[in-house]
Amino acid sequence: MTTNQDLPDRVPTPCPSCSPDLETVHEVLTVTEGGGTFTVRCSECGHVHKVTPDRTREVTIDVVVSQDGESFTANVTMPEDETIELGEEFILETEEVLSTVRVTSLELSGQRRVEAAGAADIETIWSREVDNVAVNVTVHPQDGSRDDSRSITVYVPGDYEFEVGSVESFGDDEFEIDAFVVRSDATGYDRDRYEIEGDAVLAKDTKRVYAYDETSSAWSAW
Repeated sequence: MTTNQDLPDRVPTPCPSCSPDLETVHEVLTVTEGGGTFTVRCSECGHVHKVTPDRTREVTIDVVVSQDGESFTANVTMPEDETIELGEEFILETEEVLSTVRVTSLELSGQRRVEAAGAADIETIWSREVDNVAVNVTVHPQDGSRDDSRSITVYVPGDYEFEVGSVESFGDDEFEIDAFVVRSDATGYDRDRYEIEGDAVLAKDTKRVYAYDETSSAWSAW
């Protein structure tokens, strides 16, 4: 049974008297049992009429979130006719976490994977957290030798920017960026690898950074 507490105070809807083509604000007076029909009054001209609210069905979808090498499962509720695409980002809110995640894969029935689908057809959204990310950096010695290269991981906000030619410092590590590789789920890039000075990438879009060591004491034989 629908009670007064369930009623919205106002709804936007066209008025057959003064605004048949554009929505105006209407005061909700009554609602039929089950909420199928509203009796409303136009705030512009006072005309009273009935409307049937547009009710979009929603679906709840499992979401697997990858975060710094680990993963957890949550769920999200959205309109069943909404289309979800690979690379899309949305806010995931649970009792334990509030974070922005990026879609990395969509799983339909039969474990089929697609790049885009309607919410009603999706069984699982695979994603990764992009508010804060871990970025792998391959650091080469200053002499250009690859034999003594090392790999480090830096932890930065997802919107942190890496730029070819810039010098970065993280703790005891200091390096000049030589190139970077973009993740397959990133959008807005026209190739996978960038190595021209001034080329830039967001941390959440970065698969790997390549750099030359700038630490004065690095690569010491002692």
